[in-house]
Amino acid sequence: MPDTHTDILIIGGGTGGVAAALAALRLGRRVLMTEETDWIGGQLTSQAVPPDEGVWIEEVGCTASYRAFRGGVRAYYRQHYPLRPESMAERDLNPGAGTVSRLCHEPRVALAVLEAMLAPYRANRQLDVWLDTRPVAVEMDGDRVAAVTVENLRTGERSILTAPYVLDATEMGELLELGNIESVIGAEGQDQTGEPHALPEADPLNQQAISWCFAMDHLEGEDHTIDKPGGYDFWREYQAPFWPDRQLSWTLCHPITHRAVYRDLFGNPDETPHGGDLWHFRRIFARRHYPEGRYASDITLVNWPQIDYWLGPVLGVSEEEKARHLAGARDLSLSLLYWMQTEAPRHDGPGHGYPGLRLRGDVTGTTDGLAKAIYVRESRRIRAQFTVLEQMVGVDARAGLQGAEPFPDTVGIGQYRIDLHPSTRGRNYVDVASWPFQIPLGALIPVRVENLLPAAKNLGVTHITNGCYRLHPVEWNIGEAAGALAAHALNAGLTPAQVYHSPDLLSDFQRLLERDLGVELHWPDAQRLTPSPGF
Repeated sequence: MPDTHTDILIIGGGTGGVAAALAALRLGRRVLMTEETDWIGGQLTSQAVPPDEGVWIEEVGCTASYRAFRGGVRAYYRQHYPLRPESMAERDLNPGAGTVSRLCHEPRVALAVLEAMLAPYRANRQLDVWLDTRPVAVEMDGDRVAAVTVENLRTGERSILTAPYVLDATEMGELLELGNIESVIGAEGQDQTGEPHALPEADPLNQQAISWCFAMDHLEGEDHTIDKPGGYDFWREYQAPFWPDRQLSWTLCHPITHRAVYRDLFGNPDETPHGGDLWHFRRIFARRHYPEGRYASDITLVNWPQIDYWLGPVLGVSEEEKARHLAGARDLSLSLLYWMQTEAPRHDGPGHGYPGLRLRGDVTGTTDGLAKAIYVRESRRIRAQFTVLEQMVGVDARAGLQGAEPFPDTVGIGQYRIDLHPSTRGRNYVDVASWPFQIPLGALIPVRVENLLPAAKNLGVTHITNGCYRLHPVEWNIGEAAGALAAHALNAGLTPAQVYHSPDLLSDFQRLLERDLGVELHWPDAQRLTPSPGF
């Protein structure tokens, strides 16, 4: 790993990092992207989370490159899998037929599609990708990032990387902390933001639950019971004060009403959006798409309320405490699996447990069966020149106004409810309606640092508005806008702040986004004035 200089340095190869790289590459710049795991793709791959997307995603609401990714996933299944003719003919094929999304798929397929999208740029070394590489230090020169030191996790070798522009596409906003760049963690207070659903006072350690996802199939009549996890006895009895039953239970809390809801594993195979049982909720491989007998089981992805770990935060704490909570999240996920295999009430009469549930580490690319990386719902966030508040996008918070606040500096659009999972300070779900929204350029511009841009969930949003800006297509759009901004600034001899503050330069950049990259900047009225639905 030699010391290296490039045009644009992207630290973090997740969903936003890949999109940032694609944009910068298409605009002619050289890119070096590092990634802490051995898979690029983040939420889509190493975290194993099927896309959470807006209700109009098939028609509108994402960039052209994200749409190409979605099309690539469907094409991969049509080309490589023995689909039934009727499934092959489905225009909007949902490979997993999961109810959470119009496109549920295996992480390895997402990885293959993302690698194919980047392959033309790797052929001539316009793009370098360093896997198993994490940032360990940031050198500042006044208001600029001068260098980033990275470490190879396999060899321990370190390198110093430099570039005119550095993008933080890490899952937790790690460059912000390493460079002592103005940032926020946890929850802001109402005295700071005036948001109706903010806490009365700021609490940096109030952070959304993390989840360690896993994939599994089910082979009735076989026994794949894992060893009893070390913390199983604790989790078997644990019940949070705000939760309607024990953590290991089929009784869940409805995120909007907070009422108790019963959802078991197989009892209600309803395939309507957000309906039915847990097996069909995030199913990523549906055997009904294939000839009878070709596959023994569906595969489902467990990212369910039972594995939300809220016993402590992972930002703003010591490395020892962070490691303890990450280990706790792993233990919780394995404990849920063990409970399902041994003690869970069955849907088909008396008896307990489904010992035929089998971890599918081959699907997630791991030996232990869990995803390669924790699913992180909120990151360290930059203090930006503009911050998106609940009053700008929330339906109730806008007090009868129709539509989200329009942003003249829009660099993309997104749609999702304000969806916050239970927090590390014991706060239950915050899940409220929002209007389809825009992504303002000002939220990508730090208040001070000139050459660093956020390219993931670390833009200028709050603890509350992060709840609708954190999902897959929005993170992709954020990354794409950041990569395009860095490349455009280099190509035009400008700074990102100059582009933001000049109406003429801003218009030029927005035209580039629309014309050259296919980024949607505005919602059609039919969607713009329709609140994001609940369930």
